[in-house]
Amino acid sequence: MATNAQKAQEFLDLHHRGLPLVLPTAWDVWSAKLVEAAGFEALTIGSHPVSDSLGYQDGEGLPFDMLLEATARIAAGVEIPVSVDVESGYDIEPGELVRRVLEAGAVGINVEDTVHSSGTRRSPQEHADYIGAIRSAADEAGVHLVINGRTDGFIGDGSEDERLADVLERLRLLEDAGADSLYPVKVPSRNALELILAELSLPVNVTAHPVNGAIPGGIGLPELAELGVKRVSFGPLLQAALAARTEDLLGSWRN
Repeated sequence: MATNAQKAQEFLDLHHRGLPLVLPTAWDVWSAKLVEAAGFEALTIGSHPVSDSLGYQDGEGLPFDMLLEATARIAAGVEIPVSVDVESGYDIEPGELVRRVLEAGAVGINVEDTVHSSGTRRSPQEHADYIGAIRSAADEAGVHLVINGRTDGFIGDGSEDERLADVLERLRLLEDAGADSLYPVKVPSRNALELILAELSLPVNVTAHPVNGAIPGGIGLPELAELGVKRVSFGPLLQAALAARTEDLLGSWRN
């Protein structure tokens, strides 16, 4: 059985190949096994779908212990590398965060800059410093934990140009801090995505709906590859797409 260090390196290597790394988002062992059986080489665990499956609100409403319990079950249930969305880190010190994530069997994390306990966002440097401290803690543990540095800079007020400038500043700092991939959520336009891809050297993550395509604009996988996108995840949208099919599956059985 591969060690955490071996799986982490395998996961990192998948980010640096010719085609985009597609990471369907799981929320329990059943969904994770479906992803693995479908032939995907790695997966993510989404805080939103895990929270929904257990009756909690997203935004760190799900207790961290329960998120890690779900992570441990999933990591033990599949052979492929697993990354987990730890939201903003639950106000946990980086060393402890890394230790507990690795103990659960995950070899990657997604970390955002919206701090849910206070309803604020970290400044660009604060978020970079937090990511840098996570990188240092992982290095000390001897595992290259794959860090997907997320920013919510496109969410909120300001023109598209103003928000794009904020996002680029944040992502450049995350590059320097030791992130392995960069995740600007809710990119508002194809032009903004192309500018981000042109300005940054690390793999960029986009969100996709399994039926409707990637944000922004429903871009398909071949075009994402042409643009230079290296990582695709689904967030809560795979679970939502499955939920939408329940009417087709169950409608004829309703009295």
